[in-house]
Amino acid sequence: MNEWQSPIAPGISWYQSTVGERPAYPPLDGSRTVDIAIVGGGFTGLQAAFNLARRGVSVLLLEACRVGDGASGRNGGQMGTGQRWWPEELEHKIGFERSKALFDMAEQAKRYLLDFASDQKIEVDYLPGQMNVAHKPGHEKEYRANAEIAAERYGYPHLSFMDRAETAERLGSSHYYCGVRDTGTGHIHPLKLLVGLARAARAVGADIREMTRVTGISRSGGKVVLETAQGTVTADRVLLATNGYVGKLEPVTAGHIMPIGSFIAATEPLDEHPGVLPGGEAVADSRFVVRYFRKSRDNRLLFGGREVYSSKNPEDTANFIRKQIVEIYPGLKDVRITHAWGGYVGITLPRQPFVREVMPGVTSIGGYSGHGVMLSNFCGKLYADRVAGQPSALDDLEALNVPGFPGGPYLRTPLLFLALTWFALRDRM
Repeated sequence: MNEWQSPIAPGISWYQSTVGERPAYPPLDGSRTVDIAIVGGGFTGLQAAFNLARRGVSVLLLEACRVGDGASGRNGGQMGTGQRWWPEELEHKIGFERSKALFDMAEQAKRYLLDFASDQKIEVDYLPGQMNVAHKPGHEKEYRANAEIAAERYGYPHLSFMDRAETAERLGSSHYYCGVRDTGTGHIHPLKLLVGLARAARAVGADIREMTRVTGISRSGGKVVLETAQGTVTADRVLLATNGYVGKLEPVTAGHIMPIGSFIAATEPLDEHPGVLPGGEAVADSRFVVRYFRKSRDNRLLFGGREVYSSKNPEDTANFIRKQIVEIYPGLKDVRITHAWGGYVGITLPRQPFVREVMPGVTSIGGYSGHGVMLSNFCGKLYADRVAGQPSALDDLEALNVPGFPGGPYLRTPLLFLALTWFALRDRM
């Protein structure tokens, strides 16, 4: 079966071309009654399904297309460290104690992802290292402080400041001014993790149904009822794990999580360009519209940098991203691009995860804002812990102040477009 393509996400991804066997799961074939129903077949939903089913909970997962067709199977693959904000930035907003708790939770998320893949014998093509780099001069002080604060206040000794010379050496490019190197994290093939996760969830008894779009959510007789074209699902509780793909299904989630189209290209193997990222680290830069790139295990450059703030299908994505690649690596101007693809990233206004009971019995989790490879997996596990009556760090995320986007359903998209376009212009100044 061909990979589903969203209206703004043309192209088969390099992940899809290299994932190997990708099992299909049947659509729903009639009405069901279960303990927990999950809407969305990405990392959050599947981790919740796995962790609930292995505890003996009756769980049914509904995916509108195929599991992994959303952000979980099409993202940049970078694991990062901490939350979306640097810890000192978050500390300024919410205080040290809460910032430290969220940083520690993110470290638990990192360990959980790698331990899960190891325990389930899922080869995720993990490669170590990440660098955050400055695209403008004047960031040296804050980048030096970031490494020092992480070690001294947050117990994380894996960051080191890079001056311009070291940054150029490690990137194989003199385009950036300085950076921070992180040896305590890395990057993965996200679709390999997703496919293995679905297999693991199915093996412990989770019922996974693809090509089953939920069209309505309501309550009846103290239960939550999900409507689909193939039948209804009645459950004690529902996890809404749609992230940026919620559409019009649930208005509270839609008002707090905005979908942004993000696009990636993969080059042919760079065997003749050994100077590009010689250490194999992933990279994210300081632009508001972040450029992120890394080398795959087979030596390709995977480069993400184009964002779209509307449903309009961008033209010639591959060549647009090629121009961004050549800004950083002029020697790659003639390198062939073999794949170009995109998908929706779910962001929130403060770039912090959205966790909320949006109606009785229905919890929505998403809005990882480009930092979701670790957090989405861990949040699914944390939701299952909460359902099982165990202490859950999900409470720390739920306590965050995540306001909705201004403008309501009609004005929020154009207002966001204007705001993000302004920030994109600032990136170029």
